[in-house]
Amino acid sequence: MLLDAASLYFRSFYGVPESITAPDGTPVNAVRGFTDMVARLITDRRPSRLVACLDLDWRPAFRVEALPSYKAHRVPGEPEVAPAGLPEEVPDLLAPQVPVLLEVLAAAGIATGGAEGYEADDVIGTLAAGERTDPVLAVSGDRDLMQIVRDEPVPVRLLYVGRGLAKAEHLGPVEVAAKYGVPVARAGEAYAEMAMLRGDPSDGLPGVPGVGTKTAATIVGRFGSWDELRAAVTDRTDTRLSPPVRTKLATAAPYLSVVEPVVRVALDAPVELDRPDALPVEPVDPDRLDALAERWGIGSSIERLRAALAKNAR
Repeated sequence: MLLDAASLYFRSFYGVPESITAPDGTPVNAVRGFTDMVARLITDRRPSRLVACLDLDWRPAFRVEALPSYKAHRVPGEPEVAPAGLPEEVPDLLAPQVPVLLEVLAAAGIATGGAEGYEADDVIGTLAAGERTDPVLAVSGDRDLMQIVRDEPVPVRLLYVGRGLAKAEHLGPVEVAAKYGVPVARAGEAYAEMAMLRGDPSDGLPGVPGVGTKTAATIVGRFGSWDELRAAVTDRTDTRLSPPVRTKLATAAPYLSVVEPVVRVALDAPVELDRPDALPVEPVDPDRLDALAERWGIGSSIERLRAALAKNAR
């Protein structure tokens, strides 16, 4: 199981009331919500291995160099790299909670992983791409990770929690193909190509003007690869593109020539884990976990995490 840690603790912060505080009044809503979510995922999904994946650079240089508009609207003034473990601007009441929840993971013995100069999506994509033994389940509220689903050499699925854990969608190639109308045989990469054409204002991706989700899915469904599609834009004998669509793509040629590394999840990031990813049967540092529970008033959440680890071992 590969957790998009920032996606989950942001959702916890906004989904759990700020009135949840430590004994000294410090908000711990994100810590509580995140810890409870991890415990529930372990209980429900019973993974043998687990990594909480971190954003060590929420706006990587290689993506900004390719497309300067990438996430540029999310920061005031000149964009800057956020501190390790924090994605972009973090609300004042959330920022102090991130180190605490990372301490909880460490005391429990749950691995965290990151890659300098890369986003959490890239960490997840790299670890999933390199797996040859166990089925992989990524957990995130980020649609971009739909592109990593596959069946071979081991199944890779996405538990998409964009609408919350209670309404999570379990997505593989068949589900992504059905949801967006892309070819099931290459659903993951076709989803990425569709996203390139459609664009995404939340990430600063302009897309191709006049090409929405349905049109983008139809276009990529006619080709076997992104390179094949790009070649057809200049090949007027290729009837898979209608003249109006070819004109739109040709007009957006400068964007199309640089967008691929921006949208594609990296599969070769230099990922480093802080510990082996085998999920422990009990906390590796129970005294530290007890101290965190007392200091932050999160005893019930810690107990649920302990119980999840113990139950998962049986």
